[in-house]
Amino acid sequence: MTEKVDNKVILNRIYAAHWIKRYFTFIFGLLLVAISYNLFTRRINLIYGVGGLGIIGEELFGIEPATIIFACNMILLLLSYIFLGKDNTRNTLMGSILYPLFIKATDFLTYVDIGEIETILIVGCASIMTGIGLGLVFKTGYTSGGTDILNQIVSKYAKMSMGKSMYFTDLIIIITCIFVFGFSTFIYSIINMYIISLMTDKVILGISSSKTFYIITTHETDVKRFITQNLSHGVTVLEGRGGYTGNVEKVIMCIVPTNEYYLFKEGIRMIDKDAFFIVTDAYEVSGGV
Repeated sequence: MTEKVDNKVILNRIYAAHWIKRYFTFIFGLLLVAISYNLFTRRINLIYGVGGLGIIGEELFGIEPATIIFACNMILLLLSYIFLGKDNTRNTLMGSILYPLFIKATDFLTYVDIGEIETILIVGCASIMTGIGLGLVFKTGYTSGGTDILNQIVSKYAKMSMGKSMYFTDLIIIITCIFVFGFSTFIYSIINMYIISLMTDKVILGISSSKTFYIITTHETDVKRFITQNLSHGVTVLEGRGGYTGNVEKVIMCIVPTNEYYLFKEGIRMIDKDAFFIVTDAYEVSGGV
């Protein structure tokens, strides 16, 4: 009889493992975001997330961004408890408190002279640093609070990546900057948000070093021989059934290094020019014999 697995025990073991490294990574990532916010983002009024609301609030009402961010985080924590549950809210609580504190602690960076730098370069620096910081935070299982909570809700219920959900939820906030800072700031903020979403996903997932091929071919034996003997890679043969025809077909699955992608693809085409195949990124490959 198979012993039933307690999912909560598994989660607790995951969070307990390497906790010192996780906390250090979380703090470092959060600090990177705060530094980028005060050194670059506020300097040219880039708008995204709760930090963007802080910049708008400072412009309209003269309230410190850290105060606005903290107030918004407390409201969003309630939403986290409702939609994401107690455990996720606990992991969000620390970021929700520390992020505005880090914003306040690094406030002096807004007065640092960075020289005559083109606006688009400042946007690039802000985007890359913020994306790396958020990626490190998310990779540890925590968040920086704010709209990260909304991003998690959208990611969970709309089944999309954290980077894409960030792009979706923050767009509404960015639109408001048109009325406060003008259209050019809106364009820069869109570019900023797009690069942040890309960098966040890259840090969380890593850079793909392998490709996964799914191949349907009438020359199954020849394709398998080419893969195993010429390229020295293993294959797995899956059984598939056409949704329309109902015909049972063999699906060859193989993972190859990215630098062999072209050789692999062209080899399949030479063996069977009518072969159907799908190629996806494989960000992590583990196990096997």
